[in-house]
Amino acid sequence: MDNLTFRHGILLVEGLKVTPQSSQPVFIVLLLAYVFAVVSNIGLIVLISTEKNLHDPMHFLFCNLPVNDIIGTTVIMPRLLQDILKEASERYISYVECVIQAYFVHVFTSACHYVLMIGLSVRLSHCRYKIENPFCDNASLFKLSCENVIINNIFGIIYTVIALSLSAVSIFITYVKIVAVCITSKNKALNSKAIKTCSTHLAVYLIMFISGAVFIFLHRFPEYADSRKLASIMFHIVPPGLNPLVYGLQTKEIRQKIVKLWCRKNRIL
Repeated sequence: MDNLTFRHGILLVEGLKVTPQSSQPVFIVLLLAYVFAVVSNIGLIVLISTEKNLHDPMHFLFCNLPVNDIIGTTVIMPRLLQDILKEASERYISYVECVIQAYFVHVFTSACHYVLMIGLSVRLSHCRYKIENPFCDNASLFKLSCENVIINNIFGIIYTVIALSLSAVSIFITYVKIVAVCITSKNKALNSKAIKTCSTHLAVYLIMFISGAVFIFLHRFPEYADSRKLASIMFHIVPPGLNPLVYGLQTKEIRQKIVKLWCRKNRIL
């Protein structure tokens, strides 16, 4: 078995550890979450693309977020759903497919330096064949090696700390400026809108920030494997599903277009 695996570059993905009785309910819940995330993000892109009144830089910028969300959830969910319905011993994936999946996982999570991160792992020889994760990512790849992976660990930790720190600092500075404007402004309607928008945005950001940090750091601590796997799946499901609601429905122009289309549809029916 092992020799065959090494010779053909076939890996075994651990996937989700669910009992046969709970596999179908878990499959249905994850499938519904995936469909909702994809449909809502595609709907947002179509709405912005087809409505001429929304053809401005701000709304075109909104299109980048749903595209990234669709990539982030699609890169793992179809494979994960497929593996849930398989026996644990039948969840095979080729090494090339695993590298491609890890690449796009890092496109979604870090958006820069992912080529170097994946390259550091691909350069290693691998003596193991089991991906101890629900899907392939950079840390899972370099864990396949029996070589010294201290460079991968150091680079991964340093890069993660820098990326998360810069993200947190930029968000903090932005919110400080928003609070300052709200304090000096006498416009209650504007302040109420800012608080409503920022609170929902902050909630989604914190979910993404915490779950992303947890599954990256806990890769270095095998005793917390279950918590890491849960956080990694949440990272690819929750934000892509919530972002269209937060950034789409909270935007007045988009919300008005959705209501208008909904009312028009109901009149036709």
